[in-house]
Amino acid sequence: MFACNGYAAQTPTSPLAPFSFERRDPGPNDVQIDILYCGICHSDIHTARGEWNNHDFPVVPGHEIVGKVVAVGSEVSQFKVGDLAGVGCMVDSCRHCPSCTAGLEQYCEDGGFTGTYAAPDKKTPGMFTYGGYSKSIVVDQGFVLRVPTGLELAAVAPLLCAGITTYSPLRHWKVGPGSKVGIVGLGGLGHMGLKIAHAMGAEVTLFTTSPNKAEDAKRLGAHHVVISKDADQMASQANTFDFVLDCVSAQHDINAYLAVLKRDGTLVQVGAPPEPLPVAAFNLIMSRKSFAGSLIGGIAETQEMLDFCAKHNIVSDIEMISIDQINEAYERVISSDVKYRFVIDMQSLAA
Repeated sequence: MFACNGYAAQTPTSPLAPFSFERRDPGPNDVQIDILYCGICHSDIHTARGEWNNHDFPVVPGHEIVGKVVAVGSEVSQFKVGDLAGVGCMVDSCRHCPSCTAGLEQYCEDGGFTGTYAAPDKKTPGMFTYGGYSKSIVVDQGFVLRVPTGLELAAVAPLLCAGITTYSPLRHWKVGPGSKVGIVGLGGLGHMGLKIAHAMGAEVTLFTTSPNKAEDAKRLGAHHVVISKDADQMASQANTFDFVLDCVSAQHDINAYLAVLKRDGTLVQVGAPPEPLPVAAFNLIMSRKSFAGSLIGGIAETQEMLDFCAKHNIVSDIEMISIDQINEAYERVISSDVKYRFVIDMQSLAA
């Protein structure tokens, strides 16, 4: 074990503050990464405040991690010291269930995947995982990503969650040239959905409640913007979309977006509203429409996403902060006061 510093929530009601803990020494299949940047995801806030699931405290959040490899185990073949590397939302899974063997570790059927933080650590029994708001992390090579060179490294970090969360459903439902795609909501997820769908060759429309987001949406890749609280604008879009990606985590009327789908169209939910979304059955039945969900992506697909983003020069729009600004940043995320993802400069963490 070795000493590591980070920032943690000691209880669901306490602010994040400096925290010292121990990480395991790299084993034969492990990669040790000194963390340079870590993005802030809204799920970090939910977990740090005890709003999702039961887990032990303290919690060191952070699952949008990029850094430099500083040590590798004797069996590691994919990475060497000095490489740029990334870690996303998972650090382990059972590796033998049908989902894991299909490269879909996020849907692990034998106990679920091991989250990067606040999850029981299979490699260190009796302990929970600690995330990327820290100096260093040790992860099995099977869950470490190669970070392409040539991109702004800090702005790559949110790709490890926001990027793959939007890329995976767009890829799975075969979005491409000739597809008419709607993105609902312009935030951390939505802005990545615009960029990626545009790069895939789709005709992209942003649905937003905020007219003042139209200009930014077009900069990010939208061909069209529809103000969703305008009934006439929404009615004009009825039965015209092949695919809609809903990135909104607040309560909203899902039926309004089912109505814009063509026959055999699909709406995929990636935002996570706190309460169930009522669905009118006839919105699905009458035109054989589908309402689906999607969770991040497997490791191979996440690597594919990173390579795709490198090819198309796609990164997240970010605001950089130092680690001592983390609690203020959390409040700003809650009030949607960021364009479009906070990233922590982890070199601001005291040694």
